[in-house]
Amino acid sequence: MYSLLFLGFLSFLLSLVLTPLVRNRFRQWGVVDRPNVERKHHDHPVPRVGGIPLFVAYLCSFGLLALTPLSAGNIVAGALPFALRLLPAVLIVFATGLLDDLVSLKPWYKLAGQVAAAGAAYWAGVHVQAFGGHHFAAWWSLPLTLLWLVLCTNAVNLIDGVDGLAAGVGLFAAFTMLLAALLGNNFPLAIATVPLVGCLLGFLRFNFNPATIFLGDSGSLFVGFLLGCYGVLWSEKSATILGMTAPLMALSIPLLDTALAIVRRFLRNQLIFAADRGHIHHRLLDRGLTPRKVALVFYALCSVAAVFSLCMASRHFEGLVVILFCAAAWIGIQHLGYVEFGVAGRMFATGAFRSHLNNQIDLRTFEAALAAGTTSEDRWRTICDACRKFGFTHVELLLNGHRFEETLVETNGNPVWTLDIPLAHEGFLQLTRCFGESRVPTVLVPFAEALHKHLSVNGALPATAAPVGQLKSAKHKSATAGV
Repeated sequence: MYSLLFLGFLSFLLSLVLTPLVRNRFRQWGVVDRPNVERKHHDHPVPRVGGIPLFVAYLCSFGLLALTPLSAGNIVAGALPFALRLLPAVLIVFATGLLDDLVSLKPWYKLAGQVAAAGAAYWAGVHVQAFGGHHFAAWWSLPLTLLWLVLCTNAVNLIDGVDGLAAGVGLFAAFTMLLAALLGNNFPLAIATVPLVGCLLGFLRFNFNPATIFLGDSGSLFVGFLLGCYGVLWSEKSATILGMTAPLMALSIPLLDTALAIVRRFLRNQLIFAADRGHIHHRLLDRGLTPRKVALVFYALCSVAAVFSLCMASRHFEGLVVILFCAAAWIGIQHLGYVEFGVAGRMFATGAFRSHLNNQIDLRTFEAALAAGTTSEDRWRTICDACRKFGFTHVELLLNGHRFEETLVETNGNPVWTLDIPLAHEGFLQLTRCFGESRVPTVLVPFAEALHKHLSVNGALPATAAPVGQLKSAKHKSATAGV
């Protein structure tokens, strides 16, 4: 216990001393994060290399402990081979973050560095082997380990949008793992986590709102990567059959924010690595909370997640804990008011997704039938059938001086709107539809483009063909959409 206290206090003291030194030095060099109107709203330029004092304090605390006669020094010395194997992975992820802080790496370069670090960690012996009480085949261990470590690394990085947020969330997660290690008599895990707790606690003195130094990618990637490694080591020694579930809960807040960001951007067809203002802390800021209150709300959420995580140590309530945790997460997501999830949920509930799928299938079938038609009558019938299926009441076509017209459904005097599609040689295709028609085609624009392509470009109805339907001689009509 004295060794843990010494290690924690030493890392705290080193972080408390090194952080302002690094901050002041980079201020003098002008290497700072400058505010802008889009996403960075801090009042003045702030250094964003907080990972440097954290990295140095963390490693130095172990080195100084090994020089003492305390019992933990022997444990550190005994774990030295594993630590040396893991050190290259830590160096890779820290260097990746530091380079991004200094020269702004492209997202794919950052991801490559994280994957390389995760691969080095796997080589060092960090292996995800089971989840939910189920052990994976050996060949699954590598991809799952890479996925877990990269996900944890990015989770802390993406949540770093408010003063003290990422550092505080990392502190709560590390402290949760420390408590779990102490409760489970996992002394090596406690030795590994306690200096990170001390480092982050000392760093928060300068990073909490208003921050004088930012964690930066060097810090957020470093902290996230270490927490991911700790989670794997925790699961290996966990007495519960659910293995990785407890570490997952301990890191649930940043992981949930990352998962929501990925799903949101997927639903909106946006780049996964594109920055936006849809993170949880942005939602809270938009509701009028100050940055300080947002950080405190996250601290409270992390405390609740920590309680759930530690409750997993009891085999009697594992299922209940998982159910309550999932219910709490679902309620929280609902209160954030994400439009994307509400719309997607209603689409599935009302059958809109199936309707859109059927429309897409009908559109592909129409294009194939139109291209395969050998006579003018075949193609005109194909057009009329498709227009009837998509809810149009009347179709009129002028092409190469020939007019085709057919009433598909009687309107019974109901008000209608028309869509005019211009074609080659002053031709047009006019589609009519009633207002309030429930069968609204979700492929209206692709359908119009397909008609224009086949009729105007490919000449689906040649001028030499006899018109099918009611033939009229009329002047050219205006080819514009109207009501």
